[in-house]
Amino acid sequence: MAEGNDAQHELTFETADAGASLTFPLQCSALRKNGFVVIKQRPCKIVDMSTSKTGKHGHAKVHLTAIDLFTGKKLEDLSPSTHNMEVPHVRRQEYQLLDISEDGFLNLMTESGETKDDVKIPDDEVGQKINKLFREDEKDTNVIVLTAMGEEAAIDAKEAPKS
Repeated sequence: MAEGNDAQHELTFETADAGASLTFPLQCSALRKNGFVVIKQRPCKIVDMSTSKTGKHGHAKVHLTAIDLFTGKKLEDLSPSTHNMEVPHVRRQEYQLLDISEDGFLNLMTESGETKDDVKIPDDEVGQKINKLFREDEKDTNVIVLTAMGEEAAIDAKEAPKS
């Protein structure tokens, strides 16, 4: 009997959609500019959208232009306005920067005092800003980390408020 239960649990585990809680469905017509959407399995921010009416019996279509949150790549999609699109759960979290490791990982501290070492310093102006604030200006630095669909990236940094 115990074997049967194990097999059943494994089956449930394998068939469950691991990404289900990372997104939620939203009717295409309810999407808004500057909102978020999933295009080609990537979390994106909508930068432009337009609705076009098709022929006499056709359904309105929504043309979305969006920027990938993590790669900055432009993606487009065309969908009937009545269809559901996936929307990623996006979280912005601010952490205190403790250190930057030699291999380019940020040593961050959460509000609860735990450390987080799995976010790499970005190779762009955000990374330069983090380096300048922390290393050159020797300021107490907070890093803003964006999380969506299991990916994380440092998207901004600022001087920590004096306590």
